Amino acid sequence: MPLAARIQNATLHAKVMTAEQAAELIPVGANVGMSGFTGAGYPKAVPQALAARLAALHAAGQTDARIGLWTGASTAPELDGALAQARGIEMRLPYQSDPTCRKLINAGQMLYTDMHLSHVAQAAWFGFLGKLDVAVVEVVGILPDGRLIPSTSVGNNKTWLDQADKIILEVNLHQNPALEGMHDIYEGTHLPPHRLPIPLVRASDRIGSPYLKCDPTKVIAVVVTDQPDRNSAFDAPSEVSAKIAAHILDFLTHEVKAGRLPKALLPLQSGVGNTANAVLAGISQGPFENLTAYTEVLQDGMLEMLRSGKLAFASATALSLSPEASAEFNGNIDFYRQRILLRPQEISNHPELVRRLGVIAMNAMIEADLYGNVNSTHIMGSSIMNGIGGSGDFARNAYLSFFMSPSVAKGGKISCIVPMVSHHDHTEHDVQVIVTEQGLADLRGLAPTQRARQIVARCAHPSFRPQLLDYMERAWQSGAGKHTPHLLDESLSWHSRYLKTGKM
Repeated sequence: MPLAARIQNATLHAKVMTAEQAAELIPVGANVGMSGFTGAGYPKAVPQALAARLAALHAAGQTDARIGLWTGASTAPELDGALAQARGIEMRLPYQSDPTCRKLINAGQMLYTDMHLSHVAQAAWFGFLGKLDVAVVEVVGILPDGRLIPSTSVGNNKTWLDQADKIILEVNLHQNPALEGMHDIYEGTHLPPHRLPIPLVRASDRIGSPYLKCDPTKVIAVVVTDQPDRNSAFDAPSEVSAKIAAHILDFLTHEVKAGRLPKALLPLQSGVGNTANAVLAGISQGPFENLTAYTEVLQDGMLEMLRSGKLAFASATALSLSPEASAEFNGNIDFYRQRILLRPQEISNHPELVRRLGVIAMNAMIEADLYGNVNSTHIMGSSIMNGIGGSGDFARNAYLSFFMSPSVAKGGKISCIVPMVSHHDHTEHDVQVIVTEQGLADLRGLAPTQRARQIVARCAHPSFRPQLLDYMERAWQSGAGKHTPHLLDESLSWHSRYLKTGKM
């Protein structure tokens, strides 16, 4: 497709320039909102040019040559990785998964604000995050009237375009122009006390426009790229993830028989990663038909369910596909455009909508403790892995809230079921079901000590059950309160035993 067909607005076509020229227009110290959500729809060229510029300034002795970086969620090496390697990020929010970012954050060399993804747009509108100076947003194309065809993720793009003083657009010729029509950009959000109900009652409801809008006078540059998203391959389902999927499938089947779920279940939400993708593959082999999804990210598993007809419709804010699935998606995009809507993350993750729709939420964890508290972000309580992402948006408000993990880590040396989590992301009040390959613990309606017995018996690895049972008994006998008995010194040192001895 010729460039004129992608950039149909003459005023914006006149602003086409190189990524290096555009990067020069981003001031040092600026807060920059960039598109991107789990490696989809992020700008590819401007961040790399900006990283090169900031690195050159560092080399020249300007040690404060950094920006504040806001996105939808994690991005890719061309964005997070390049800017982190250039030591060009002062503050990062709301989520990241880049190894260089992680290293700098944990070394105290990059500031990081971990946020619920549904909170980010409203925090920007409330002024809680400071001023947004520049937006850098990937789009598929620009219409004659200046409206923008969104790319493979929406994330916070609407908010960035509205809030930023200046806008840089990356028009990515690699992205399929047939994405047009797959988006639903809702404009009806207002600030308190003028908020109105969001008119969405089914995952398939369209409540907005297929296009993003921006003030063309704020656009300072248009950069043309031709690069694919970071399409990472998923691992084949392992024996462990297959067992986790089987436990969840059995549980959902039981809930249908008990009359607590309809035969088509309720809208599914699944976190990102290999285990989550494997669970979707397992559900697709189950007896359920005409399923729907109301989630953040559409991965290979959901794409396969749409292709097979198991999944009737999927609402998300981004695609996160392997190379093979991406080729399938682009090859049959007319089929998928009738079955997928991509929304702003303030809508895809909106707590009120999650509760109203009765979403079944399935998210990964690092560890869970005896009473059902979950750590999904930190190692040893101090070192961040990625961030809370949208798991909290869904867990607290879901009809059913699952957290899943292998029962052990580090080759079986570390138990993922512990006396007390080293960092709290999801309290026992928001966690209904814990699942490992060992089994599934249904915690609904149980007191803390009842939950503890269920979690140890059903979810802990046999190698660690004796230690956990011993801890529970001694905590009970210690004279501590009997409601949630703990031995604080021991529970807090549980994690450090691995560092000292190589085992728990």
